[in-house]
This record gives sequence, structure tokens and C-alpha cells, in this order.
Amino acid sequence: MAYQLYRNTTLGHTLQESLDEMITFGQITPSLAGKILTQFDRSMNVALSTRVKSRLTFKAGKLHTYRFCDNVWTFLLNDVEFREVHEIAKVDKVKIVACDGKGMAGGLPTLPD
Repeated sequence: MAYQLYRNTTLGHTLQESLDEMITFGQITPSLAGKILTQFDRSMNVALSTRVKSRLTFKAGKLHTYRFCDNVWTFLLNDVEFREVHEIAKVDKVKIVACDGKGMAGGLPTLPD
């Protein structure tokens, strides 16, 4: 099963709303909507791991909270500065969620049959 982190993005929410509307009007079944969302999860994981080439660094004034559960790290940081070549962005708070992709086929989870 692919991580479902990207369902909580603008793109993920919009997809979910569109699928809900299509279910309401009888254009697709809930089962098909679930399959579409699962494919979205897989596609986002693959696209971000293979197509994104930009890198940035960050420095936090304070690590507020961290936890590790089910191979997922969560960090809550305060006073964070992000740098990408010549650009700098400063934010008061940021949450970083990092998932462990090791041990999965091709570094990514696979769908069960």
C-alpha cells in the first residue's frame, strides 16, 4: 500500500471532491473511486521520487517535537529557515513527515492483488 500523504494536498482534496461528486451522480462506483485514489497515491510517490531534482536545506531554531511510529518520522520545528541556492524563506512553524521507503519494491510500496 502506498503512503497516503498527498491526499491532504490541494490536488488530493480536489481529486477527492471530484470523485465524491461523480459518485453522487452515479458516474462511478465507490470501488472505482478507491482504486483511483490508490493509483493517485502510487503516482505521487513515484513522481516525487523520480522527477523532482531541486534540493533545499533548512535550519531550525528549535526542534519542538519528534516522533517515530510505523516507519514514519514526524518533526515539529520552530523558527525555520529554508534555503535554495539564492532564495531564503523563513517560517515560524513547520511540520515535516518523512516515510521510510526501504524494503519496498523499487523503493516504493506495491499494490496488493
